[in-house]
Parts: sequence; structure tokens; C-alpha cells
Amino acid sequence: MTALAGLRILELTQVMAGPFCGQVLADMGADVVKVEPPETGDSTRRSLGFRMRGEDTAAFLAVNRNKRSVALDLKDGAHRAAFQRLARDADVVLENHRPGVAARLGADYATLSALNPRLIHASISGFGQTGPYAQRPGYDLIAQGLSGVMSVTGEHDGDPVKCGVPIGDLSAGLYCAVGILSALAARERTGRGQQIDTSLFEGALALSIWETAELWATGRVPGKLGSAHRLTAPYQALRTRDGYVTVGGNNEKLWARLCAVIGRPDLVDDPRFAGNDDRMAHRAELVDELESALAARDTGEWVDALLEAGVPAGPIHDYAQVLADPHTQAREMEVRLEHPVEGTISALGVPVKLSDTPGTVRRPAPLLGEHTEEVLREAGFSAQEIEALG
Repeated sequence: MTALAGLRILELTQVMAGPFCGQVLADMGADVVKVEPPETGDSTRRSLGFRMRGEDTAAFLAVNRNKRSVALDLKDGAHRAAFQRLARDADVVLENHRPGVAARLGADYATLSALNPRLIHASISGFGQTGPYAQRPGYDLIAQGLSGVMSVTGEHDGDPVKCGVPIGDLSAGLYCAVGILSALAARERTGRGQQIDTSLFEGALALSIWETAELWATGRVPGKLGSAHRLTAPYQALRTRDGYVTVGGNNEKLWARLCAVIGRPDLVDDPRFAGNDDRMAHRAELVDELESALAARDTGEWVDALLEAGVPAGPIHDYAQVLADPHTQAREMEVRLEHPVEGTISALGVPVKLSDTPGTVRRPAPLLGEHTEEVLREAGFSAQEIEALG
């Protein structure tokens, strides 16, 4: 038994934020029915990312597993009526259109809640349903720039750099999933559904915890720090003989251990590095001192020595190394699926482990319209009604 077994979600989303939200809930057992335009489907199927054997891209496969696909054109009156019939018995409708589009398609909260007062309606957009930027296009890059994330990413004297992963898209999807679960808990008490509104902009901004804390506490506008930490030092990637090692010497005990391991116990008594504030104020000099010592050995040797001394440390892996790492495999963060076109494919595993009702990866991303007839029959549509929809 999975945690969200019995929960029915109709997903009207494409690309990343919405599909990722739906996949998070599908992994935990929700029956997520992806409603797509009949000819094109989710635009990511064809237009974004890498292809393997079939027409669907690897990007689509990555965020649509554990779902079923129904092909309905909500611009068509009969198809819209069929969708609304499905919504009468659904728990959640998830959409990520620009504000106003769902209403034109008859898939907005006002329309659907009149048919199903228990329905939870969740919207993800670039900037939210209200505010002066509501109608702006919703792209992760734009949200990262406007939210401040790009202003603190990269080396301190470098050009603006976006976060390496699409943090606006992914955080919006995760926050929306939290909102949906919260609304479901509230419905247990009230019997009523509600509307959820979140955005890429707010998701990225909401993760800016240390940066806003610095601004509000000091009046300083946070800048770029490379791999360094905003509040403590040393806590960053440092150059070794053959690459880099990440080190967390971010309290006095760890700082002393770090100095001992690298053969520089004198740094503990150096007034430039006496306390965290001192190390922060002299970070460039600190890095120079540490890297001059670390240049004597390779990353793997330093990782072993630092960990043995109780100092948090690690290498910087590329994704091939990550996926080959025995810890990744032990935590089941790479799983295999059988796809009807692609054959055996890999997918990321479920990152949250529940002891009694664990999430599972049960099926690959669906083919376009693969489950149209199946879902409509479950909803009580007759063979003649299904045939009439085309």
C-alpha cells in the first residue's frame, strides 16, 4: 500500500514544474491522469531534450513516470465536457497555464469547484495568479534572474550564472505538492476543497533563506561567493593536487581538526583565523593557506584522511560518477523501468523513504493517449461515448 493510494489527480501541465509536481505525488501512489492535447501532447514529448529510440524525449520520460495519459482537446466542447465529467470525481486538478488560460478551457477553480466542491485546484505559473508580473511568461531562467538567485550564483567577480539545476521549476513543483497535501489534510476537517496558487518566482525566492537573512540583518546586498558559505568558513570547495575537495570546517572543533590533518596546526593560533568572523573577514587568505597545504595530495587521499579525523569532506562528482557510486545504488536512487518503445531505461529513485507506505516507481512515462479508453471507461463512459470523442 502506498501513502496516496486512492487519490485521483488530473494533471493539465507540461514541461517541468507541473509534471514534476505530479510525478512527486504519483511516486507516493496517487493515480495521476495526464490530460494532453491529442495530436501534440505535452510539448516536452517532442521539442525539448534528447531522444533515444522513440519520439518522446528523455526529458519527458524523466518527469512523467507513474502516470496515465488521456488525450483530450479542451478547446473542443465535447472533449471539455468529458474532462469536466472526470473532474467531478477527482480529488485534485493540477495545471500550469498562464493565468486566465484555464478559465478559457473550462478548467479553472470557479468552474470545476461548482461541479465538485471537494476538488482541490492547484495552479503553477511563472509569477502567480495576481500581481503586476502575472501575465509574464513563466521560464525558470527568468524566475532565477528576478528572484535574486542569479545574483548570488557564481564566482564573486564573475558574470551572472544560473543555478545548474532548474531551481525555479523544481521548487515550484515541490511547494505545490506540499500545498496539495496541506489542502487534502484541511479537506479532512472541512469537507471542502480549495485553490492553490504558487509560482516559479516564489519557489526560487522562498529558498533564499540565508540571503534574505543577511540583507535584513545587515542591510548588505548579498553577493556571489562561488562555493563558499554565506555564514561560515571554511565551508567550500578547495583545490587539491588533482582536483577539488569539499570541506566543512565550520565550527571551532572541526577547524582545529582540519588544520591538524593538513599539517598546519599553526593556523589555529593565527589571529586572522581565530574565530568564524575572522575567517570570514580573511576568506581569501584562508583559502590560499588551505590550498597551499592541500596541493600536496590528491582529492581521494584528502577525503579519506579528513573523514577519518571526523571532518566533513567529499569529492565533486560528475553525474556519471554519482550514478555509479555504491551509495547511490544502496539508496536505490537509480531504478530500471521497462518502456514499450525504449526498452529498459534508467530513472531516478524516490528520495523520501517511508517505512510503512513507501513510494514506488511502478511504470514508465505513458505514451500519448495510452490510457484514454481505460480512464474514460473507469469514469462510466460507454463505448459509444468514447467512440464519439474520436
